[in-house]
Parts: sequence; C-alpha cells; structure tokens
Amino acid sequence: MAIDFNPSRGATLGVEWELQLVDAKTRHLRQDAREVLADLPSLSEGGGNAKARHEMMESTVEIVTGICHTVGEAKADLAATLGALRGAAAARGIGLACTGTHPISDWRDAVMAPMQRYADLVEQMQWLARRIQTFGVHVHVGVTDGAKAIPIVNALAGYLPHFLALTGSSPYWGGADTGLASSRAIVFGQLPTAGPPHLLDGWPEFEDYMATLLRAGTIRSIKEVWWDIRPHPDFGTVEIRMFDGIPTLREVGMAAALCQSLVTLFEQQIDRGYTLPRPAAWVVRDNKWRATRYGLDAVVITDDGGSTAPLRDELYELVRELEPVAERLGCAAELGVAAEVLDRGASYERQRAIRAAGGSLEDVVDAAVAELAEDRFVTEVAHARR
Repeated sequence: MAIDFNPSRGATLGVEWELQLVDAKTRHLRQDAREVLADLPSLSEGGGNAKARHEMMESTVEIVTGICHTVGEAKADLAATLGALRGAAAARGIGLACTGTHPISDWRDAVMAPMQRYADLVEQMQWLARRIQTFGVHVHVGVTDGAKAIPIVNALAGYLPHFLALTGSSPYWGGADTGLASSRAIVFGQLPTAGPPHLLDGWPEFEDYMATLLRAGTIRSIKEVWWDIRPHPDFGTVEIRMFDGIPTLREVGMAAALCQSLVTLFEQQIDRGYTLPRPAAWVVRDNKWRATRYGLDAVVITDDGGSTAPLRDELYELVRELEPVAERLGCAAELGVAAEVLDRGASYERQRAIRAAGGSLEDVVDAAVAELAEDRFVTEVAHARR
C-alpha cells in the first residue's frame, strides 16, 4: 500500500484548538455547537477549509488555523476566529473555556454532533466513544520530505511527558478529583488505536503497517489512527496530539513554539547526517503514565537503562536547548512561556490551588473562562526556579 506524503515547504504550522461551550449561569457544558456554528456561516462553512468546526460532542467547537509560517501568525489566526466565536456564544449566554475535561459536567449528558462518522465511531466503540467529552490541542508542523517523518515521530515520542505535563489541565472528571494531572490522557487513550505512536523503521514500514490494519479491519482509514504523535500524509506534517486542553492563547503559542522548534531541530540534524534518538517503547509508555499521574512533578526515565531525572529539570534544559532554534524561527517569546508555566503552575496546579483555597468546582470553571477571555493565569502556584 503506497501512501503519498505531500511534503511541506519548511516547518509550516497548523493548530487545532478544541473549546468548551460553558453555560454562563450553571457553569455546565452547553450542547449547542450546531446553533453557535450556524450563527457563523463565514467561519463554519467551507468543508475542510472551515475555521470553526464541529467536534464529536455538541459541547465543543474546534477552531483551526490555515497554513501558517510563524507562531505569531498562528496565534493571530486563532485570535480572529476566537473573537468571532466569543461574540456568537455570548449572545446565547455561553462562555468559552479550554481544559482537558470539564470539572463538573457528566459525560452521560453529552450530545453527539450530527455527523455520520461520529455515529459510526460510537457504533463501533460504544462506551469508549460515548464518554469522550474531552478537549485538546493538536499542532501540525510541516516536514519537507516523507522519509524524515517517521524518524521525527520516533524522536518526538521521547517528549510525550514534556508536552503533557506543561499542558496538563484535567485533574477533575465528573465532579471528582482523579488524583491525576491529566484524566483526559486516560479517557481518550483507551481507544484501541490511540496512545503512543508505534516506533517504526521508516516510511515503507509505516505503509505496510497501515495496510495491515486496513486488511484486518481494525481501521477503515489511516485517519482512524489516533496516536499521540502521527504523520499526516495529506498535509505533509507531523501532528502532535499529546497536549491537554490549553486554557490561554499564550500557552497555545508555547505549545506551537515547542513543536516547531523541535521538528526544525530534528530536520536539521537529519540533513547533517545524524541519526535521531529513538527511545524504547517501554520508556515512552512509562513516561507518559508518569506525566499523566504527576504532571510537572514526575520523575521521568531518561535512557533505556532506566536512569531518571525530575521532569521540571528536563524541561528547563529543553527550553534552553531550543532557544537558538526558536530565535531563528521568531518564536523565542512564545517558547519562553514554558518557563513561566514551570514557575507559576500548569493548569492542573492552578485549578487545584482554587480548591485548596476553599473555592468550588464552579469557581474552577469560572477561572478557566476568565483565563481564556483575558489570556492570563488567574491563579498561580509558585515554584522555585531550579
């Protein structure tokens, strides 16, 4: 089975941001995406080129950039769509927020979006699909040659805990504290074709593996392979899907800068004749769990021999390592937000700080709405810089 990879012209960017529709009075999710999108025909119509789209649940509107070349351009694109969406939502008594799960809404109250592919998914997956009332951010980064895509996916797999811990935002599920930094990683990760990417030897092996899944009836299209990081042949990108729901545009910019910088670094290393790192599959799985459970406080495995280090230290080092690349790409300021998150708290920490101070889960929802509206951290958790 030949799968053509449509190469990109450099490390282009595309960002998908899944937003919650929150009732301004009850703070519960509103299942009104159809009505809100109908109020925005210029953004929601146009098929694959629409800037505002249905997701699986009617509680969600996904906003999508066009093909961007810089993080600043991607942020401006999202901001324009967000502004229009906010106006349409507010007219219906709806606020917008983005965390990996909604703290108080029950997944059993969710309404499926009116699309056949979602109905087919529910029929196939049943309870696993019906409970996916979760929210995330996906970042596409262009790759100039399909032969580079699989080595870059393999190398990026070593950064799953970094991506997840910086954006962990789903400690609550159905009104209860799960004890996790990211319950979304568990809920979505239970789908049969979700989870860490398979570490393959190259594009021919990827083609063979996809052909095998299709032949076995495991998938009907390669778009049903929902790995945490995957190649996207049609777009000519590597798609990083590990991020939890991200509450602020500033943090979305951070995620995009981190991805663009890493993919650019790996492309340059391939061009110079280097072999990219390929972590052992067990290390990838174990480290993802550690970040899911402990977030930024995880102690992660740093080599196949089982050596470990604090993830916070690893993240500070990663930001410093990527700074020269980010400077050349024009996204150093956005990358620097990662250090701010490390110092002042990731979303899951900020949410728990509200509860620790005596606030309710409704207060947590209000803070998420305010963070998106004001593009700032409403609550902070001080951490000493290492």
